[in-house]
Amino acid sequence: MIKKAILPVAGLGTRFLPASKSIPKEMVTVVDRPAIEYVVREAVEAGIEQIILVTHSSKASIENYFDRNFELETTLEQKNKFDLLKEITDILPKHVSVVSVRQPQPLGLGHAVLCAKDIVGNEAFAVLLPDVLVKNRSSENDLSLMIQRFEQSQAAQIMVEAVPDHLVDQYGIVNVTISPQEGESVAMQGIVEKPAVGIAPSNLSVVGRYILPAEIMPLLENTPRGAGNEIQLTDAIAALQQIETVEAYRMKGQTFDCGSKIGYLKAVLHYGIEHPKLGEAFKGLIQELAL
Repeated sequence: MIKKAILPVAGLGTRFLPASKSIPKEMVTVVDRPAIEYVVREAVEAGIEQIILVTHSSKASIENYFDRNFELETTLEQKNKFDLLKEITDILPKHVSVVSVRQPQPLGLGHAVLCAKDIVGNEAFAVLLPDVLVKNRSSENDLSLMIQRFEQSQAAQIMVEAVPDHLVDQYGIVNVTISPQEGESVAMQGIVEKPAVGIAPSNLSVVGRYILPAEIMPLLENTPRGAGNEIQLTDAIAALQQIETVEAYRMKGQTFDCGSKIGYLKAVLHYGIEHPKLGEAFKGLIQELAL
């Protein structure tokens, strides 16, 4: 069973400037909680018990958020604000731990994953990119389904979603012989970065969720710097494909790219209208603005 998940949070978030100049982009709130909490919740729902933050010296607020704040908890208890107390103490279930490791240099996603090598050990693990929120469209959690598929096939899983054909040149696109149905996986031949429209091998883009075997770590150690002079995870996945099957899992849910400003605003709208306390009032506000 996959119990560990790596969340690379060391990036500077330049797409989200000026907000990310002093606030980690992962801590920008979507409605009433930081974006990264949604990603951690997704992992926990899928059975993850250890969250590994690959972080940077400027990101201490992320670690603090998942830690206990006894002064605040005591103050809320003394003021009988038990609803708020429960909200902050329930951020992380008691059986889930958060650990962190520094990424000393900005050398790419592959390098960030490699930084967690000693914590992961000889286990398969998940990787979740915190820029992307994945919202369930049913009771089934896509990450959970990916883990189930990995346990059945022992093949690495790469989450993908369909994008319009005219936008394939903006994404990493997987090469598959047949397109899987939502909630299913098929073997893939590779990943093509931003292929030209008309010659893309499919319209399935990589989402930012991975289930990877322990064998990926030694491959990352021997992966030379690639695009952007960085160690690319996709290069290590290509090397993994030389020795075993890698599958593309087609998601059932919906994604929001919170690394971009318009994607963030879209997430606020979608999560806002479904908020258990604020949803109805928020819908009313949207209707007012539409008039």
